[in-house]
Amino acid sequence: MLTKQGGLLLIDKPQNFTSNDIVAIARRALGTKRIGHSGTLDPMATGLLILLIERQATRLQEHFLKLPKIYRAELTLGIETDSWDSEGNVLRTLPVPEISQAALKAAAQTLTGEILQQIPPFSAKKINGRKMYDLARAGQPVQDRFNTIQIYAWEDLVFDGKNKISFTLHCSCGTYVRSLGLMLARALGTTGHLTALRRLRIGPFDVQNAFGGNLLKTTPREEIVKFLREPVLPPFFHTAA
Repeated sequence: MLTKQGGLLLIDKPQNFTSNDIVAIARRALGTKRIGHSGTLDPMATGLLILLIERQATRLQEHFLKLPKIYRAELTLGIETDSWDSEGNVLRTLPVPEISQAALKAAAQTLTGEILQQIPPFSAKKINGRKMYDLARAGQPVQDRFNTIQIYAWEDLVFDGKNKISFTLHCSCGTYVRSLGLMLARALGTTGHLTALRRLRIGPFDVQNAFGGNLLKTTPREEIVKFLREPVLPPFFHTAA
C-alpha cells in the first residue's frame, strides 16, 4: 500500500483510453481509491496526464487544473465533423484554398491573446449536471456554450501544401484544442477537424519524464511507486511566450 502522503504520478496517456480509464487502472495498480487528475484528455489524444494520489495531492487538484498547457496537434482541412476531431461523423466538406506561410501565421495571430472559444458539443462540460457529450449522443439539442481562454503562442506552424497543418499551441487551462483547430481552419477560409493531439507539458511538468500509461497494468506496484513525486505545488502557475 501507498503511504497516506501519496504524491504526483506523471503518466503518458496512450491513445484510445479516457482519462478516467487511466485513473481506474492506477487505482487497481496502486491499491488506492483516492486518485484524481490534472485535466481531461480526449480518448484520441495522447500525452501528459498528472495523477494526484492520496489526500495531500488530491487537495491540490484545483491548483493543478489551472496550470497552462502545451500541445502538439495536427489539423486536417476541408472536412468538418460533429465532434471537431477524427472521432466524429462528417458534417460537411469545403475546398481547401492555397495557403501561404504568411497567411497561416496571420490567421494564427488573430487567435492569440484572450480568445472566446466555443466549447465542443461533444465534451465533458456539464449542463444541469449532465455532460454535453451525453446530451449530444442522445440527440438532444445543446445550446452553444463559450468560455474565455488565453492563447500565449502558436509555434512550428507547418502546412503540407495539401490539407494538413501541424502546430504547437501554448495555452491556458480550459482550452479545447479541437475548437482552436476549427477556428484556425475557418480563419483560413475553409473548415477542418483535429486528427492528432498530444499534450507535451502541464506547467513545469514534461511528458518526457512521464511513466508509460500502457505499463500500469503490468508493472509491479513497488516499481510504479518509485515514480511518485512530492505532492507540492509547482513553482509557477502561468506562462507567457
